[in-house]
Amino acid sequence: MRRGKKYKEKIDSLDKTRLLSPKEAIEWITANHYVKFKEAVDISINLGVDPRKADQIVRGALVLPHGTGKTPKILVFAQGEKVKEAQEAGADYVGGEDLVEKISGGWLDFEVCIATPDMMKNVGKVAKILGPRKLMPNPKSGTVTFEIKKTIDEAKAGRLEYRTDKNGVIHATIGRVTFDVKQLVENYASFLNAINKARPSSAKGRYINSIYLSSTMGPGIKIDPLVEASMEEVA
Repeated sequence: MRRGKKYKEKIDSLDKTRLLSPKEAIEWITANHYVKFKEAVDISINLGVDPRKADQIVRGALVLPHGTGKTPKILVFAQGEKVKEAQEAGADYVGGEDLVEKISGGWLDFEVCIATPDMMKNVGKVAKILGPRKLMPNPKSGTVTFEIKKTIDEAKAGRLEYRTDKNGVIHATIGRVTFDVKQLVENYASFLNAINKARPSSAKGRYINSIYLSSTMGPGIKIDPLVEASMEEVA
């Protein structure tokens, strides 16, 4: 991939002789972003797990202290009284078989997908479309539930779902470059705490191999995994 002049200038200004702490990396990212739109601050964590084994897939969800900086479009599969509950809670799209047909036709204009348990038979028809895009509702992530209002409220407040990919890496957005450094560090610490708590009992040896932070268009900055939680930096 060819990189622009500004990207090269920024990456040349990085001190590559040492690993940065999370706070140092976040300070650099917020001070050196150079595009006009509000870039995301993204995190990639390479875990010492084997995602081919079902008991070593790391997945879950949490509400970041300061949100992600983006209000997601929310789709809810529901019927009966839960349709009204979803609409009143602010869901962007609510329905059943009609939404299944739209998704089957290639429509995917949403970032969060929630379903009541009694609708999962319908949702299963588009599982092969939603699954690879990490949109498939799942009880483990809290998106298969009858608590529709609570789940929608959490999604709008900054609820973040995560899951290891086929290489054992977790990718997520922990905020925007326009956030205060303290807010980003607190989001980072909260996310790392959740990842550590989600460690599978079957995972042996080193759990977190590497951590990278970056803005959407900026270079990846490798973080010292020995200070992965960095709770002292938000005290």
